[in-house]
Amino acid sequence: MIREQMSLWSSISVTNTMLCLNIHPCLHFKVEVKLDLSTRQWSIVEGQRYTKKLNEQQVRSLLRATCQRPNIRKGNITKMVQVNNFEAEELVTKEFGMHVCKELALIEARVLNPPALKYHDSGHYKIVNPSCGQWNMINKKMVNGGKVDFWTCVNFSSEYWNMSEDFCAELVKMCNSKGMVFRQTPSIVMRSARADRIDQTLMDVYKESAGLNKPLQLLIIILPDQTGSYGKIKRICETELGIVSQCCKPVQAAKFSNQYFENVALKINAKVGGRNTVLNDAILRRIPLVTDVPTIIFGACVSHLPPGEDSSSSIAAVVASMDWPELTKYRGVVSAQTDRVEIIQDLYKQTKDPQKGLVEGGMVRELLVAFFKSTRQKPSRIIFYRDGVSEGQFSQVLLYEMDAIRKACSSLQEGYMPRVTFVVVQKRHHTRLFPTDRNKTDRSGNILPGTVVDTSICHPTEFDFYLNSHAGSQGTSKSTHYHVLFDENGFTADILQVLTNSLCYTYARCTKSVSIVPPAYYAHLAAFRARYYIEDEMSDGGSTGVGVRPLPSIKDNVKEVMFYV
Repeated sequence: MIREQMSLWSSISVTNTMLCLNIHPCLHFKVEVKLDLSTRQWSIVEGQRYTKKLNEQQVRSLLRATCQRPNIRKGNITKMVQVNNFEAEELVTKEFGMHVCKELALIEARVLNPPALKYHDSGHYKIVNPSCGQWNMINKKMVNGGKVDFWTCVNFSSEYWNMSEDFCAELVKMCNSKGMVFRQTPSIVMRSARADRIDQTLMDVYKESAGLNKPLQLLIIILPDQTGSYGKIKRICETELGIVSQCCKPVQAAKFSNQYFENVALKINAKVGGRNTVLNDAILRRIPLVTDVPTIIFGACVSHLPPGEDSSSSIAAVVASMDWPELTKYRGVVSAQTDRVEIIQDLYKQTKDPQKGLVEGGMVRELLVAFFKSTRQKPSRIIFYRDGVSEGQFSQVLLYEMDAIRKACSSLQEGYMPRVTFVVVQKRHHTRLFPTDRNKTDRSGNILPGTVVDTSICHPTEFDFYLNSHAGSQGTSKSTHYHVLFDENGFTADILQVLTNSLCYTYARCTKSVSIVPPAYYAHLAAFRARYYIEDEMSDGGSTGVGVRPLPSIKDNVKEVMFYV
């Protein structure tokens, strides 16, 4: 095998039984293999960095190995510092004049109160006060239950071939019990199909639904037993047929668990235009610098493929709230752009049309127009949560993207300049916070949800803070770092920290607070979904050297709802 690939190596060096092979520089990869002279067998040297995508089993093994409770991780960190004994290193102490303390630094923190959540008045509990970052749906009804009149189900599982009717009956029952208006009988006959007939089956459903008085609102899909079909199904439904779908794994669906049905019901309600819960302060117009004037909240990110994966495109995704003052429904748009470029290139764009002349567009402009159609008001304030920007790119991203936001606003109306607050959301950092009082932790031993640190380890002059908004389920919780790069709205630290923490309780897919602010989370989900749209093209081979592949357009009726949750 090595002899066949020799044309790729740019250099080879041999030392005793060690052969080091450097693959061609354009591939940015190096591997060391070892030759056993007695057996004449080659083997890969242990401990090398592997940059390609891991499979599911490898990911699970990696998580098990790295997932450590906070007390264990804290002990390992302290032990590592003591063993390394940096104080004895002259390079550290004399050359750089550094002092490394052997104990963890003590810093001040405070814990924000969880927000009150509003549910429908017909439920037993109308207002919920979450405890330790979580609550439940027992005796509660969705604040705005969606209506589903036209739906059906397709089962692609061969192992659970006859499950569809019973499964859907229980799911519909759960949706109705939680406040939705879900018709009990499907609009067209449920069917089962083989996993190798996905394309044809979905087309048959679409053609049959075309004869209805109204388009199909929801297609429930029980996935094939083997993984790998989810992306294909979503691409066909959302970009070719214009059908909103809810996919269910057959093994999980077959358990007929009430908890599972409840979680699926939450997702379905968001996908058909409903709202599961809203902040009570939003209903009462008591959120400072948000509910006083029309405010739109954006979330934005760029998704890059892992190193080692060939692609010509990165995926940019932007979502924006459409239901001021509730701030719960988010419309999402996606766009392909140059690979590995972090700046979002399509926030605002101008194109020349032979008939129309200069046409203005872009993601921010599209979402501002959608906000106006939804609320009949122009936003006077923009809060822009931008995920995934490293410190070295702050000024570059801020300059380009703020300019794009300004141009998008002025293109709608001359002189239209809503006040903007631009916040970078960072999850990729190495800061870990450990509790000093074991009586003030969550059940996993982590710091409490709502813990905020904005001194000592933050920038001395700039506006940034660490927020741990979720309860740890396993391992050591990682706080999210929020850095305000630009603020025209006059947010104080308290107001922005409370707003961000409160928004983390409005995530549509579960009854828990989440670790990053939902607009940024939804942008992640939208970007990952869009990756499926071009996955088939990329799987045929490398695309190095090919221009940016444009994404297929998402159908308008799908765009109207939170299809990506």
